[in-house]
Amino acid sequence: MLTVENKANSSVTATLRLILPFELRCKNRLLTKLESGEEVGLFLERGTVLRGGDKLIANNDIIIEVVAAPEHVNIVTTNDTHLLSRAAYHLGNRHVAVEIRSDSLLFQKDHVLAEMVRGLGLSVKEDFVAFEPESGAYGKHVGHSHGHSADGIGRGARIHEMR
Repeated sequence: MLTVENKANSSVTATLRLILPFELRCKNRLLTKLESGEEVGLFLERGTVLRGGDKLIANNDIIIEVVAAPEHVNIVTTNDTHLLSRAAYHLGNRHVAVEIRSDSLLFQKDHVLAEMVRGLGLSVKEDFVAFEPESGAYGKHVGHSHGHSADGIGRGARIHEMR
């Protein structure tokens, strides 16, 4: 099993890929599998959020590229920037991870939140795309993390199987 404790310089070339949805890219302790099927244990600094394109360096100096897996999202669109700002406010007020684009907002598929946004007068559609939400105003933390583990792989880690 490969072990990863640090990010690598983004300019290095990766030989392996780690494909993860956003929820798992927020985990600092994770036992998962690379695209090749090889197991890898992540032991990253607390609060690290992996982004698509990030590079990791394994214990044997192998470079791994992080790939944002496609996932089911709601996409909010409108030509009215005021309405789009209102939707962003209401989603943020509910501590929802949101990807902000120049003409749209993306959040993980949720029919209740989609109806709330429609109620504000916006269009909402579903899609299956890579999801890269904002990291937040206070640094690299996104959302809430409640997993605790002193040993790293214990209770706080989950095995993620590639589909």
